[in-house]
Amino acid sequence: MKTIREADWKVFKQVRENALQRFCQQVLDDIDAINRDAELTAHERYLKIYELIHARDRKLVATFDGLSRSDATFRLMLIRTLGLVSEEDLARFSPEVQQHSVPLDL
Repeated sequence: MKTIREADWKVFKQVRENALQRFCQQVLDDIDAINRDAELTAHERYLKIYELIHARDRKLVATFDGLSRSDATFRLMLIRTLGLVSEEDLARFSPEVQQHSVPLDL
């Protein structure tokens, strides 16, 4: 991967941190919803929460682990694929980075 410019790198580090916080908040909100489900037993809620954390942790690792300029565009693409970047944040990047980080169509 091509290393991004310094200006985009600075933006990426900020956007990545914001996206990480959004991701974690989404997980916590989902955990809260499971925990409040009165139709499930405590054990069923525990198992669902465990499965959720396990699945989301794999996404977290794939998307956020490692901080390198050489793979920043790829990481931004993954972050965008998860819907964690606002249009306002995206506009802070150069057109080149925006073009090379188009979200995957899953």
